[in-house]
Amino acid sequence: MEPAPEALDELLRFALACAHEADAIALSYFAGPIAARRKGDRTLVTDADVAIEELLRRRISDTHPGDSVLGEELGDDLRQEEAGGRQWILDPIDGTHNFVRGIPVFATLIALVESDGPIVGVVSAPALRQRWYAARGAGAYTETGGERRRLGVSAIARLEEAQICYSSLRGLDEAGLAEQVQRLASTAWRDRGFGDFWGHMLVAAGSAEAMIETGVAVWDMAALAVIVREAGGEMTDLTGKPTYTGPDVVTSNGRIAEQVLEVLRPRDSRPRRWLPGTMPT
Repeated sequence: MEPAPEALDELLRFALACAHEADAIALSYFAGPIAARRKGDRTLVTDADVAIEELLRRRISDTHPGDSVLGEELGDDLRQEEAGGRQWILDPIDGTHNFVRGIPVFATLIALVESDGPIVGVVSAPALRQRWYAARGAGAYTETGGERRRLGVSAIARLEEAQICYSSLRGLDEAGLAEQVQRLASTAWRDRGFGDFWGHMLVAAGSAEAMIETGVAVWDMAALAVIVREAGGEMTDLTGKPTYTGPDVVTSNGRIAEQVLEVLRPRDSRPRRWLPGTMPT
C-alpha cells in the first residue's frame, strides 16, 4: 500500500536532509586533489563515494531500520521482498569521472522504491548549487540558491524542433546505437552530450526534449525516474516500456517519445546485456 501523502512528504524531507549531509562530504573532497580507483566495469570510485554511501546507510538504518538499502558501492544489504518491498537505492556520486577531473556536474542520487516503482527521488548537485526532487503524486521541483520552482517538461511535439541529449558516444557505439542517434541528431533542432543525471533533469525542466543513456544501472535511474514522471515526462526502454533499471534508457517529454523510439527501437530480438545491479522489467 502506498504511503499517505503526509508520510510521503516526511520521507521526502528525510531524503533531502540526507542529501544536505552528503553535499558537505562531496564538497570537502571536491576542494582538493581526489584519488580514484578503477572498478571492474571501468567506472571510478573514490573515498568520497564510499564515505557518502556509508553516511546515507547509517541515516537510513537509524531512521527507517525496517527498510533495505541498495547502493552502487556497498551492494545490497537485504533482498527487497524481505523488507516488505521498500528499498532505498543510492548512488553516492553520479558522475564520478567529472568529480575526479574537477568538473562540477556530479550529484548524489537518493531514491525510495516500493514494489511498483520509485516513490521518492532526490538529485543533489552541490557544485552546481542545484537540487531536483519529487514524491509520487506531489509534483517535481528544483531549488537553486534557495529559490524553489516546479518542474515541467516542454510542450514541443516535433523532433525537428527538439533538443536531443545523449551520454557517451563510446557507450552508444558499444550498445549498437551510434548510427541511430546520429540519425536523430541530424533531424533534431539541436543535440548535446549532457551525460549522467544532468541530461534527464534538463528534460524534466523543459530545457531538452529527450535524453538517451546506455549502460546504466538501477542506482543511476531510480531517483531520476520519479522526478521525470512527476514533471510530466516519460522514462522507457528502447521498446517504449516504462523502466528505471536500464541498461538502456530514453527519457522524454512524452510528446516526441514515439518519434525518438521509432529511430532507436531494436530491429531484431537479440537480447541486450544486463549490468550488475540492474534488473529487467
